Amino acid sequence: MSALPTPSTFAFALARGVATITLDRPDRLNALTFEVYRELAETFEALDHHDAVRAIVITGRGRGFCSGGDQDDIIKQLLGRDTPALLAFTRATGRLIAAIRSCRRPVIAAVNGVAVGAGAVIACACDFRIAAEHATFGFIFPKVGLSGADMGITYLLPRIIGLGYATELLFFGDAIDAAHAHRIGLVNRVTHDVDSCVALAQDWAARLAAGPAFAHAMTKQMIEAEARMPLDQAIEAEAQAQALCMQHGDFAEAHAAFKAKRAPHFLGAPE
Repeated sequence: MSALPTPSTFAFALARGVATITLDRPDRLNALTFEVYRELAETFEALDHHDAVRAIVITGRGRGFCSGGDQDDIIKQLLGRDTPALLAFTRATGRLIAAIRSCRRPVIAAVNGVAVGAGAVIACACDFRIAAEHATFGFIFPKVGLSGADMGITYLLPRIIGLGYATELLFFGDAIDAAHAHRIGLVNRVTHDVDSCVALAQDWAARLAAGPAFAHAMTKQMIEAEARMPLDQAIEAEAQAQALCMQHGDFAEAHAAFKAKRAPHFLGAPE
C-alpha cells in the first residue's frame, strides 16, 4: 500500500479513521488552481486504497468553502486556448468529481462559507453536505457565459434536489443561502456557525468510521450504479450486494454483539 498523500496546496490530516481535507487559500476564498485540482483528484484516488481511511471530510479555511476556479490562475489562463487545450482542462476538472464519487469512503462536505461554481459542484459530489447558516451556494456558470452543465453537475444536482429546482439553479445561476439550500434538500443540516458545522461533519465522519466499512462502501457503490438501472436490475444488484455483505465478518460481529448486549466492533474500526 502506498503512503498517505502529502499535498502541498491544501491541508490534510488523518485521525481515528477520518481524513480531513482543508482547502487553504483563505485570501482567495479557497479558489482552485490547476495544481489544486490535480492534487485533490490524486488525493481522493489515493484515499480509496487506504484501509486506515474510513470516512472523509472536506472543508475550507476562512470565509469560503471554495469559490471555484481562480480568476487569475485559471480563468485568465484559459482565454485564447484552442479547443484541445480547453478540453484537456475540462476533463481534468471532471476527474476530481469522478474521484470523489468513485471513492468508496463516505465523503462529507462541511460548507463553511461561499461555495460557488466548481466549489458548489465539489459539495454536490460529496455524499453529505453540512452548511454553516451564512454559507451560500451558486452554480454561477451562466453568469460567466458558460453552460450550466459543468463537471457532471447536470447529472448530480437533479438527483439531489429534483429536476425542477436543478433546472432553475443551473439556468439562472443565482446564489442561494443555506436555509434555502436546506429547504430544497441540497444540504442535510444547517448549523449556527463554522465551528459547529465542522464539528458536526467530524462527528458524522467518526460515526461512519466506526461503522461497517465494507457495507458502507457497498452502499455508496450501489447508489452510484443503480442510477443507471431499471428497477428489476437494481433489485437483483442489491440482492447480490447484500449476499456479499452477509458473508463478511461484520455481519457475524453485529449478531454476536446483539446477543452479548454490547456495541459491535466492526473490522478495522478505530478503537
